[in-house]
Amino acid sequence: MFGAMQHNHPISSSSNQITTSSNNNISYLIQQVSYNYKKFTTTKIKYARLRRPFSSKPQFRFFCQSKTEEMRIRKYSPFLESSFLSANGALACHEWRAVPDIWRSSADKYADRVAVVDPYHNPPSKFTYGQLEQEILNFSEGLRVIGVKPNEKLALFADNSCRWLVADQGIMATGAINVVRGSRSSVEELLHIYNHSESIALTVDSPDMFNRIAEAFCSKAAMRFIILLWGEKSSLACEGIEGTPVFSYEEIVDLGEGSRRTLFDSHNARQHYIYEAISSDDIATLVYTSGTTGNPKGVMLTHRNLMHQIKNLWDIVPAEVGDRFVSMLPPWHAYERACEYFIFTHGVEQVYTTVRNLKDDLQHYQPHYIISVPLVYETLYSGIQKQISTSSLLRKLIALTFIRVSLAYMELKRIYEGKCLTRNQKQPSYLISMLDWLWARFIAAILWPVHLLAKKIVYSKIHSSIGISKAGITGGGSLPLHVDKFFEAIGLKVQNGYGLTESSPVVAARKPSCNVLGSVGHPIQHTEFKIVDSETNEVVPPGSKGIVKVRGPQVMKGYYKNPWATKQVLDEDGWLSTGDIGWIAPHHSTGRSSHCSGVVVLEGRAKDTIVLLTGENIEPVELEEAALRSGLIQQIVVIGQDQRRLGAIIVPNKEEVLLAAKKLSIVDAIASDLSKEKMTRLLYEELKKWTSECSFQIGPMLVVDVPFTIDNGLMTPTMKIRREKVVAQYREQIDKLYK
Repeated sequence: MFGAMQHNHPISSSSNQITTSSNNNISYLIQQVSYNYKKFTTTKIKYARLRRPFSSKPQFRFFCQSKTEEMRIRKYSPFLESSFLSANGALACHEWRAVPDIWRSSADKYADRVAVVDPYHNPPSKFTYGQLEQEILNFSEGLRVIGVKPNEKLALFADNSCRWLVADQGIMATGAINVVRGSRSSVEELLHIYNHSESIALTVDSPDMFNRIAEAFCSKAAMRFIILLWGEKSSLACEGIEGTPVFSYEEIVDLGEGSRRTLFDSHNARQHYIYEAISSDDIATLVYTSGTTGNPKGVMLTHRNLMHQIKNLWDIVPAEVGDRFVSMLPPWHAYERACEYFIFTHGVEQVYTTVRNLKDDLQHYQPHYIISVPLVYETLYSGIQKQISTSSLLRKLIALTFIRVSLAYMELKRIYEGKCLTRNQKQPSYLISMLDWLWARFIAAILWPVHLLAKKIVYSKIHSSIGISKAGITGGGSLPLHVDKFFEAIGLKVQNGYGLTESSPVVAARKPSCNVLGSVGHPIQHTEFKIVDSETNEVVPPGSKGIVKVRGPQVMKGYYKNPWATKQVLDEDGWLSTGDIGWIAPHHSTGRSSHCSGVVVLEGRAKDTIVLLTGENIEPVELEEAALRSGLIQQIVVIGQDQRRLGAIIVPNKEEVLLAAKKLSIVDAIASDLSKEKMTRLLYEELKKWTSECSFQIGPMLVVDVPFTIDNGLMTPTMKIRREKVVAQYREQIDKLYK
């Protein structure tokens, strides 16, 4: 059983004495009260030793009595704090102007409904919407107590959890700006982000994370204070942080709760502030790009940018009160973050999980939706295929036959529904379209009973194990077409979307009513697209490939302290150059593509294009997606820039390669290993088989043992392979490969 967290953890770790950390905190708090006043005549600070109910340990609460000539500025989220402002006669607002305003509406509508379940942290936590709103208000006020001022930047380096959400929204509600990143980023990257953003303090996930970065941060970063979201302060490495106040999450919430109570009870205390509403155009957060190349850039997203996402994603995800979502992506990533803000305005329940626990949690919680990246769907697909391949011969034959029939049925269904993509601007005649429609309808009618039987016998079991009853929403990368088609065939709706950190992030997505496979759907509301020639910058006609540009209210303010980089991607008319290659489906009123008009199709990154010595331009994504259909290939990067032919760096799935070698009698049935030479030969044949229908073929191949991971720096925190780093790491072997 989970319960809402009770904040009765003492500031001191001993009942008889105040710890060094507590002394630092007390001194710091006294300084901050004075620091926050521009001018004052008399200031009295008192602290009292308090005992909480059910606790034998002392706590300290601070009271400030002050006469001021100039008052403090208190920025506020106008709708979130409407009840407090009304009591003080300040201007309240009845509409959302800042992101934290959503919590007032949600608490009013869904007060007793469960908002978040966080089972894997200590303590396990569960909050209703009413409790979550109060937690955010308390945390926000706690930050004000310890001296956080509007427009200051606070680094929030932590992973997905309910406390991350509270800290994120609490920082925003003060008018401060959070600078976000996850715990798996390198120390060098985190230090660069902290210093470049001019953050004044650090909010960190856990003692383990802080201890990993402590040496670098204590010597190379100025930290006014440290906030620990999870774990005990006693577990922190003490060296280097002497004199720096360290607050636990519970202490910040407790300080805020006490201060709010004082403000509500005392009219005099409320008179010390000048109240200033957060503007929709204020910067809400700095999100540093994943950095597939070079140092990450700080994207400035305003409250208006994020509010656009909150108000316009329902067309894509028609969430209803009580729907359950499973969350596993890094919360600092713009995709996960915008989706979380959006779903919490509709009374849903969010369950936090991890990669390790995802499979079990899908079965246990049976979510209506999961919002994730393509890699998760590829993993689910591989798991299902493996389960089928290891079944008895009869079951395997039945399952594979059903899947083939269902794939054929869905292909025909796309034809008569007009959802087949084409770049051809010329549409077929009405007569040909009608004959095509009748043929597809007739064959589909023959296959439909078999498809229906397959749903009852095979697919229902897959659905119960995956547990996603409404839809899987994917973005943040390319979804392989074979994975897309497989889930469509078994009746699991997968909706692909598209966006960038620079656009908060969603700019297009497939709607439930128009889920065109192979595309990223139509532009979302208030968003414009155009495709331009990479050399002339002229707009190209529908169906023609070019560089994708977007414009809308969600487009960033710019890169922080980097006007040159901003000018490179954002023009004076507000058009953001995405750097992606794509095209817009032409309008057809009849035929196979009659319902595809205006959908956006992506074909790779412009900077990923490989140019051979022959002058041919090749997009590696097509080959990589085809190769990854093989169970023997775990990861692949296609190479060949300035070479005569393409090559590839491959990370093999060693267990599957060994099994395949035994089946082909390449090694004995009792063999436990496979030589590099035999493995390379087998992988080469496998690669040829799966990429045979592609426009280009892969020649030389480098097989490597170590997977590309976030920890070794060869993947971004959002699980995209850093191509340039992979190529740089294996440069010597690549040169030998081509010689």
